[in-house]
Amino acid sequence: MNIKKGEIEKVNWKNLSYSEFVERFMQKNQPLLLNGFSEHHNWRASVDWVTPLGHPNFQFFSTNFGNSKVQVADCDTREFTDQKREEMLVLEFIGRCLQDVEGSAVQCSSNHSVPYLKDWHFVKEYPEYVAYKTPMFFCDDWLNLYLDNYRMHTDSDTYQENNEICCSDYRFVYMGVKGSWTPLHADVFRSYSWSANVCGKKRWLFLDPSQHHLVFDRNMKNCVYNIFDEVSDSKFPGFKKAIWLECMQEAGEIIFVPSGWYHQVHNLEDTISINHNWFNAYNLSWVWNLLLRDYNEAKEYIEDIKDVCEDFEGLCQRNLAANTGMNFYDFFTFISRFTLANIVLLCYINGRHGNITQISSRIAQHLLMNLGSIRKVASEMKDRHALKGNQDRAVDIIETLEDPRFCKLCMDIGRTYAMIHEESHLSFDFESASAGEIADLTILKAYTSSEFYTPEDLVEFIDNAVAEHGDCYINSSVI
Repeated sequence: MNIKKGEIEKVNWKNLSYSEFVERFMQKNQPLLLNGFSEHHNWRASVDWVTPLGHPNFQFFSTNFGNSKVQVADCDTREFTDQKREEMLVLEFIGRCLQDVEGSAVQCSSNHSVPYLKDWHFVKEYPEYVAYKTPMFFCDDWLNLYLDNYRMHTDSDTYQENNEICCSDYRFVYMGVKGSWTPLHADVFRSYSWSANVCGKKRWLFLDPSQHHLVFDRNMKNCVYNIFDEVSDSKFPGFKKAIWLECMQEAGEIIFVPSGWYHQVHNLEDTISINHNWFNAYNLSWVWNLLLRDYNEAKEYIEDIKDVCEDFEGLCQRNLAANTGMNFYDFFTFISRFTLANIVLLCYINGRHGNITQISSRIAQHLLMNLGSIRKVASEMKDRHALKGNQDRAVDIIETLEDPRFCKLCMDIGRTYAMIHEESHLSFDFESASAGEIADLTILKAYTSSEFYTPEDLVEFIDNAVAEHGDCYINSSVI
């Protein structure tokens, strides 16, 4: 294997502004290791979850969160493309990893394989226990802002409380002993992710998206599971050409994983980490491209029943939601609501601050950039005839604007951007404004139809809205 060390840029967070992070890493889709973070950010997790010697305080978890149900991977057993998982209580998981009452983690006994607690929705389960604060660089998180107010998929045929399709959020806690690991993969939705080591040490191996075909078979269907296995030359003919970028992550450091970068991760010590998946305007096209690819695969898989299926397209969309976590309808609803939220905020800033300050202009440019990204994706959906002829599922604009959940989403986005762009008085405005002030229906009704049925509707709406309000801040050619 061709492994290059020291290729992942390492930056002290104090020497990096938000705009620099966007320009150098998010926009260019490049990985980053942030250090020095834990020294100046007093996370409760860094105190409660760690022993004085710097090890995971598993006894604390047993005492305070022991009855939580979690997913635990068996690192020694493969099941399809992932590790075999089992649901158990936190108490049971810790019982497999501990041999004494002091709560110090040890290697599991020979009677057990190596367990790895993954994808624990800790924030949603314990909202009053504020374990950490999301670093400013990663706050423009459309996915989790949305899921704090809506469910991604609510089709009656597939809806089940707390299942993967109706996932409550993508904020996770991971906990594993030395030797636990995660197989080679790219992240859900081809999202960004950030991963903070509360304690312990990880070894990361990254593959640039331009080389991802090298870890797939000739048909681009099956991916290498473990890059340290004996990989078959005949099945994966390009594997030996892959160039891996290695990164060692210490306690208190944060990794930014860009979209589409395949990676494999090994815990070199007993480790606890916090992990978020997220996307925004900069990688929205990655999400759409994955959905389109998975849709085509789902359609191809059942093509032979097309002639005898009453609702073939509906079946394809249900299968897409089950396999990927959302379908075209979910994604269209998502980008429609975010379009409305960004336009509502543009209108609000324009109405409240007629003499636009430079910082408010930066917020407005951010909102316009978001609209440009959504418009680009909606245009691609239109070109692909996604949702063509759809008359069954529409986004009702007035109903959305009058929904308290939507008002909260707008306020959450507004506060986020006021924080990112360091405009505290706007943050106060969003805290104190009423729903009627935020979503002024009299303004929005002037240039909107009542519903979005297709991507064409959304593109037209964005163009009309920007023509009405965009010139207050920046020439609308930004779109």
